[in-house]
Amino acid sequence: MKKNLVFWVEEYFYNPNAFQKLLSLLLLPLSWIYCFVMYLRFKSKTAQEFGIDIVSVGNLSVGGSGKTPLVTALALNYENVAIVLRGYGRQSSGLHVVSNGNEILTDVNISGDEAMIYAHKVPNAIVIVSEDRKDGILKAKELGTKIVFLDDAYSKHDIKKLDLLIEVNSSNDFCLPSGAFRERLWASKEAVIVKEGKDFKRVVELKNKSDKMSLVTAIARPNRLDGFLPHVVSKNYFEDHHSFTKSEIQEILQRDSSETVLVTYKDFVKLQQFDLPLSLLDLHVEVDDRIFKIIEDYRAKKD
Repeated sequence: MKKNLVFWVEEYFYNPNAFQKLLSLLLLPLSWIYCFVMYLRFKSKTAQEFGIDIVSVGNLSVGGSGKTPLVTALALNYENVAIVLRGYGRQSSGLHVVSNGNEILTDVNISGDEAMIYAHKVPNAIVIVSEDRKDGILKAKELGTKIVFLDDAYSKHDIKKLDLLIEVNSSNDFCLPSGAFRERLWASKEAVIVKEGKDFKRVVELKNKSDKMSLVTAIARPNRLDGFLPHVVSKNYFEDHHSFTKSEIQEILQRDSSETVLVTYKDFVKLQQFDLPLSLLDLHVEVDDRIFKIIEDYRAKKD
């Protein structure tokens, strides 16, 4: 039931049918109220300076946009770096240091899938999950960090930071609940718009390939993978951040008579504990030098 609802909402936001378009129009008054409230919230905030370089990578809409691979690619270029995120979908609350830059300190249930990706892919970074990003920043500073990357923090208007905002193309540009947009790029808000294909591009490497693979993934808008997929026996989509069970994966392998399950890294960090045959669709991004120059200019102005 939950999976069907999640997929229905994703379709409603990004590829609506006739009924969903009508529903979107009927909800417009609520969208106008929501957007106005978000504007008042923005105007009521005063940005706090933390005495440390802070770069946020976000987007305005709900759902995936490539934040995790972009943050990974950026953070890999810095020393004394920390990544702070909410840790959506984790089975914990409060602040947890997932990695201290030398070793991973928690399991994926405590960290959530995205934080565990950072812990594996940016092994020199301190990775912190915290619902309160300010607490996460202060903890990172306490641990000796010189630059913090915030995952999905455009809306944290009470934190003084450089905002990199990934452009998401959508035919529906309404605010919630009529459309997918959580917020607008307010006129008085400074942000750098980052475009896929111009400022960064995706590169995919297929690891441990087999002749018969079944795709299993729990990412937002999984059809985004279609352009990178090899031939697969079946496509099995779960809701974003789904907590897999071993029996779910075994059932798919047996049903399809597949040799391996093809997963993204976001799925891999949750499935590796089951000791099942996995193939990996490993995604990373290459970032244009323009973005690094923007970050360096921002850091230079703070000194």
